[in-house]
Amino acid sequence: MTKINFKGFVAALSNFYGLIMVISILLVEDNAEIAASIVNYLESKGHSVDYAATAKTAKNLLSSNVYNLIILDVMLPGKSGLQLCKEIRSTLSTAIPIIMLTARDTLEDIVEGFDSGTDDYLTKPFAMQELYVRVVALSRRNLINREYKISLGPLVVDRRTHSVFREGVQITCTRMQFDILELLAEAYPKVVTRTEIMKNLWGDVITESDALRSHMYQLRRLLDKPFSYPILKTVHGIGFTYQNIE
Repeated sequence: MTKINFKGFVAALSNFYGLIMVISILLVEDNAEIAASIVNYLESKGHSVDYAATAKTAKNLLSSNVYNLIILDVMLPGKSGLQLCKEIRSTLSTAIPIIMLTARDTLEDIVEGFDSGTDDYLTKPFAMQELYVRVVALSRRNLINREYKISLGPLVVDRRTHSVFREGVQITCTRMQFDILELLAEAYPKVVTRTEIMKNLWGDVITESDALRSHMYQLRRLLDKPFSYPILKTVHGIGFTYQNIE
């Protein structure tokens, strides 16, 4: 069997994708030493990692944050990774990719992992380069295959046609206004800060804060004024989110 050169594969993968995407990762692992190694390695590659040692902590983080991928250990104190994986699949509206880590490598264990809803399976011990390859590949594949439409109660954001509907009525907006609505929809129920929105719209270009204020004013006129109640919410001193959409 040909041995895979993971270092070369990682370099090739990085060059191919350009790694323009910062991957937001939730790591659920009760072994502090293993967790620290994974966090340090992935953060050194420029990605964002939150850490939970228990299923309870993981669920709390999932309720208030948006992640692109979850790395989940099977053996956790209290509730197992298999149980947590099933709960994530049954309760979250978005299909977050999950990579399951385990020291058990029998066929029955692997089948049980996939039956619980995991997307990939990695047995311990493993090379950090191999984990990284899987993280990047799974995240990018999920980005390509994600749903075109985000439905939040009366609001529908269609990525394919770059159109927005409220209560079945199409909202005519500019591309930049669409980008704001899409960003809020992807992050919901998390509040998106003004800084995050401005960076998403204008990158590192220094922009007057009045530009964002103007866009939000126009969006309120388009998205809220014609209807009986508002759904755009300002969280003073922080940013924006949606309300009244359950």
